[in-house]
Amino acid sequence: MIQRYPRLLALLAGAASATGFAPLGLWPVTLAACALLIHLVASAPTRRSAFGRGWFFAVGQFSVGLNWIAHAFTYQETMPHWLGWVAVVGLSLYLALFPGFAALIAKWIVPHGAARGHVALVLAFAALWLVTEWMRAWLFTGFAWNPLGVAALEAGWASRLVGTYGLGALVMLAAGGLWLLALRQVVPALALLAGVGAVTGAGWLSQTASAGFTEMPITVVQPNNDQAEKYDPVASAQNFARLTRQTVDRNAQRPRIVFWPEAAIEDFLEDGYPRRYTYPESAAEVRARLARTLNPGDLLVTGGVKLDFDRNGQAIAAANSVFALSSDAEILGSYDKSHLVPGGEYLPYEHILGQIGLSRLVPGTIGFTPGPGPQTLDLGVFGRMGLQICYEIIFSGEVVDAANRPGFLFNPSNDAWFGAWGPPQHLAQARLRALEEGVPVMRSTPTGISAVIDADGRLLDSIAHHRAGHIQARMPGAHAPTLFARFGNLLSLIFAGALLLLAVALRAFRR
Repeated sequence: MIQRYPRLLALLAGAASATGFAPLGLWPVTLAACALLIHLVASAPTRRSAFGRGWFFAVGQFSVGLNWIAHAFTYQETMPHWLGWVAVVGLSLYLALFPGFAALIAKWIVPHGAARGHVALVLAFAALWLVTEWMRAWLFTGFAWNPLGVAALEAGWASRLVGTYGLGALVMLAAGGLWLLALRQVVPALALLAGVGAVTGAGWLSQTASAGFTEMPITVVQPNNDQAEKYDPVASAQNFARLTRQTVDRNAQRPRIVFWPEAAIEDFLEDGYPRRYTYPESAAEVRARLARTLNPGDLLVTGGVKLDFDRNGQAIAAANSVFALSSDAEILGSYDKSHLVPGGEYLPYEHILGQIGLSRLVPGTIGFTPGPGPQTLDLGVFGRMGLQICYEIIFSGEVVDAANRPGFLFNPSNDAWFGAWGPPQHLAQARLRALEEGVPVMRSTPTGISAVIDADGRLLDSIAHHRAGHIQARMPGAHAPTLFARFGNLLSLIFAGALLLLAVALRAFRR
């Protein structure tokens, strides 16, 4: 079958590899599938065929792994729901270009050869997989979902050193070691696996002590407000009642920080808006209503929306925001989402795509505008909080203001759009950000999965999908900045460069 139908085999292997990501977590399948991919690239007769095999593999992986995108279209009545599956396949066809080019360039660097040639190919392919995943995260605004390293989350300590993209390269190196074992090239296989083990061990040794806990009480709220009712004014009071039910705690002994989900509040919280935008409640009345759910000294951090107006008082743009609100109903700070979701919060090339009936998934006529990027809010006795709204948390190396390092990250999200596979995949990527940066992450979502994640990426507590509840805990502590936190993806690219240089050296030595 490898010789007769290599592209079909690559497609099936790619589809199987997606089972290593959440929610299935079958990482041995991913490892075996990647080993098969390396064999397919190595046995490809030309660079073009190597590209095709890498591309088909990635089409299979993305089409299965991103199936949750189709579910989001069931909440948008202006477009047919079947278009969701067209979006999944279309996006997969594009994203697959990156692994395809990794295979093509690896085949160009190491066109053929056994023994050292095989090792050189594995090194080159792992390095180029890293580079193309990094490119996928920023080219055309980027879509960094499900990098290969997420499949190694439970042993992902090396991400403290080389980041998530470097972790993906280690997965590919481990798969290459398995491939060499299958070819009975034991010595080079063991050398590769030993190298993977050494980098993984170094990541673990770089932070063996727990960061412990602070004395600050926290409450993470999950109201289980259904996405189908989110924009229904009749359901608004009931949605707020669910938030209140999981928030109010008159027996709390100390002031706490309360976390609510992305866009938990549809009413506007800022003063100065024209009356038609704050009817029937003024912004001050909305803030007072929220403050009544708190105890004296508590702090509420909630998702909401800001508006920008023209000279005539007409709203012309919106921002997906988070507000920090005191128990005295005062706004202490806010953050505007920077990395907007293409197709969700804005429609790329809207003047063209809108003509054929496409629209963004978030309803409304006012477009969203991006904020300035990672920020840290000083919350006084509650410490310094970094913010990443929903989708933003998936971008490795882009989640923390390095000049004003926070003590924790808050990741309010709304994963109610994304079926059964999207929320656990999102949670896994948030855990990797905690591990990379050495800071805990709090997640609050309407329908799950809300969670408390410590600075080592461990899941301390969570609320299951489609359950109402809240988490009462103490805020986990933060580590000193990891090596990756200090240098970011520069370390990933240096790692890729070192692998490429070693591949070229081995190829030259073989000659």
